[in-house]
Amino acid sequence: MFKQLLRKKPIQPHAHTGLRKCLTAFDLALLGIGGAIGTGIFVLTGIAAATQSGPAVVLSFIIAGIAAGFAALAYAELSSSIGGSGSAYGYSYVAFGEFAAWMMGWMLLLEYGVGAAAVANGWAGYFVNTVTNLGFHIPEHLTKAPVLGGTINLPAFAIIWILTLLLMTGVKESARANNIMVIIKLSTIVTFIVLSVGHINTDNWHPFMPFGWFETLDTGKNIGVFAGASLVFFAYFGFDAVSTAAEECKNPQRDLPIGLIASLLFCTIIYIIVSGTLTGVVPYAELNTSSPVAYALTKLGYHWSSTLVATGVIAGLITVLLVLLYGLTRILFAMSRDGLISPIFSEVNPDRQTPSKIILMCGFVVSIVAGFIPLGELAETVNIGTLASFIMVCIGVIRLRMTHPELARPFKNPFNPLIPIAGVIACGALMSFLPAETWHRFITWAVVGAIFYFVYSIRHSKLAPR
Repeated sequence: MFKQLLRKKPIQPHAHTGLRKCLTAFDLALLGIGGAIGTGIFVLTGIAAATQSGPAVVLSFIIAGIAAGFAALAYAELSSSIGGSGSAYGYSYVAFGEFAAWMMGWMLLLEYGVGAAAVANGWAGYFVNTVTNLGFHIPEHLTKAPVLGGTINLPAFAIIWILTLLLMTGVKESARANNIMVIIKLSTIVTFIVLSVGHINTDNWHPFMPFGWFETLDTGKNIGVFAGASLVFFAYFGFDAVSTAAEECKNPQRDLPIGLIASLLFCTIIYIIVSGTLTGVVPYAELNTSSPVAYALTKLGYHWSSTLVATGVIAGLITVLLVLLYGLTRILFAMSRDGLISPIFSEVNPDRQTPSKIILMCGFVVSIVAGFIPLGELAETVNIGTLASFIMVCIGVIRLRMTHPELARPFKNPFNPLIPIAGVIACGALMSFLPAETWHRFITWAVVGAIFYFVYSIRHSKLAPR
């Protein structure tokens, strides 16, 4: 049994699997930006400033960005040398063995699957408000899950299916749609910065750290710069989906590291500028609203700002959804190909060169969750799953340097093993700042995943003895 848990896949760098190789470094960078910039910049910036960090939310973004940066360097090394659609799941398979790989894949399903359903719910809320402001009315029972008194959250259900059909048409077509939406939301952010920068009042930055570095209140709530960093880390989840595109890159050894690192650097700079501008324009205590960017612009006299921000959010969340669904399908495609879930899902459509069956399955499951189940605080668990995957990737770099020193590494982490060790420490620290309830849900999810592995995957694996 122990040997079965540790059985490893042989390394086959960037083997061709029938998927269409058409993505460039530019496509990958915009894929990472599309996955990362969403609710984190339009919503969490204000909430973190008002309730946890104050104006020092800028430091929270920097700390979270550094932790994500260490992970990005680890992803860059493994994606360029190993590749594969499975991302951290595939890297764990060759570094630690099958059980660790399965649990890693299970955590990625939490990140991408639950994350997509949560984002779809958030997108639906903005969409309903926007069409209502434009004079169109969607019946209330079609905007809420049954347990909330409705019939279905139809906008959330529908947007998942629209993007599912887009993914089925082909990865290049999906990348073009993502690129257009990224340009729209970046235009919204630039407009906010241009309109606000002349109104910054440096008095609003004092006190700069009203909540200190870290403190746990009697209520159990964590506050401070580090607590804020663990919250705004949500703004970085999704950039790692770039690594799931390894089998569809024209030149993966060169383009994957560029896409990963460029997207993370760009997003971090944008987050720092926006959070600094926002807290400079409005006192941090006033930013605990569902749309702090729109609130700030309205306070400056730009009353049409809600429409501008709604456009940016709607476009922004669509790209996040598209990237999360894309990453989810590619990870499950890799797991199916290895026999850990049904092999029927690893079939590639010969005409579109996409894994159509797994795309349809993901669209069906995520749309049902988004349309009929209110996720509530379950979405917070996405952060801990993402941090866990980052830690495993960092450890994987160290492990493979020891076990496979001969492996060709087009991109190598500088100062190895200091960078991946720093990534483990930084991501582990952010996990420790998360609430206890988040840990309880995470452990429950892990236990369910372990049960599934021992019931099905261990016997159906392609590496199982026949």
